[in-house]
Amino acid sequence: MIDLKGVDLTTEYLGLKLANPLVPSASPLSKDVASALRLEDAGASALVMYSLFEEKIEAEQQQMARFFYQQAIGHGEADSFHPVPDTIKTYQDQYLEHIQKLKSALSIPVIASLNGTSLSGWIEYGKQCQQAGADALELNIYHLAANAEEGGETVENRYLDILRELKQHVSIPITMKLSSQFSSPIHFIKRLEAAGADGVALFNRFYQPDIDLETLEVIPTLALSTSQEALLRIRWTALIYGRVKLSMAVTGGFHQTPEVLKALLAGADVVHLCSALLQQGPGRLTEILNELEQWLIDHEYESIRQLKGSVSQQHAIDPAAYERANYVQVLDSYSYPGGVLR
Repeated sequence: MIDLKGVDLTTEYLGLKLANPLVPSASPLSKDVASALRLEDAGASALVMYSLFEEKIEAEQQQMARFFYQQAIGHGEADSFHPVPDTIKTYQDQYLEHIQKLKSALSIPVIASLNGTSLSGWIEYGKQCQQAGADALELNIYHLAANAEEGGETVENRYLDILRELKQHVSIPITMKLSSQFSSPIHFIKRLEAAGADGVALFNRFYQPDIDLETLEVIPTLALSTSQEALLRIRWTALIYGRVKLSMAVTGGFHQTPEVLKALLAGADVVHLCSALLQQGPGRLTEILNELEQWLIDHEYESIRQLKGSVSQQHAIDPAAYERANYVQVLDSYSYPGGVLR
């Protein structure tokens, strides 16, 4: 791991003492131990694993049932004998084994990421991740509220029910990865805190399907984040800071050091990096850490703790700028480009 001296970059997230606030988020980079080691060497203070999807577990189980339990081998007296080969490792087995490998290879905390579909699934897989050695759980519930009969409170209660049940079965910290589409995020986060959440990650990115104009098919699309997306996370972090005691992570759009600094000033405990690392490699993390330390030195900060939350809404020079006043000022400040008729 790189050695940064002169400024105290330590922070606390989910009760874990971290060397600095930069944490790679769930991505393919965590699927390989060698890649994870490169992230640690580059300065990552913790690692969020790629997600374990309940749908993939169910699909694999259905496939196993088809090929091992529903086949006819041609001998009536032996049709009930369909042993599963010992050499087969399921998707779930591989994920849990990978937690163990990462824990053995890394000295930084490993956070498992769960993406479930049923209450029983959240509980079962959460317990297994804890048993495999995960230091914390990130619940990526990723629910698209497309049911016209389902109100906003029902959507929130789904998150709360999963959290409350899982808290009864695991002892490691739990953070909730949220979308930005809740009608009252601060109120909801306070409910999550009361239900036992140790942290929240702001915000999940919904990947939008596209329409092929030639085939008229709905097709999946994947677009990496842009720096502009960070502003939404920074704003809500600034609004939430000081109103709850749980940990706050920001995720989505953090590519450059200025965005990381703004998130910390707004009140984030850690900043998740993903697209920047996928595009530029683990070395980008080292660059951001060095630039972060230099900025703190240049502006006479002694620690991340001194910086954190100092430009949140509660501490900003103009607190109203985080709310409606910003909307009015932005519209009033717009000027047409030269040569445009109006």
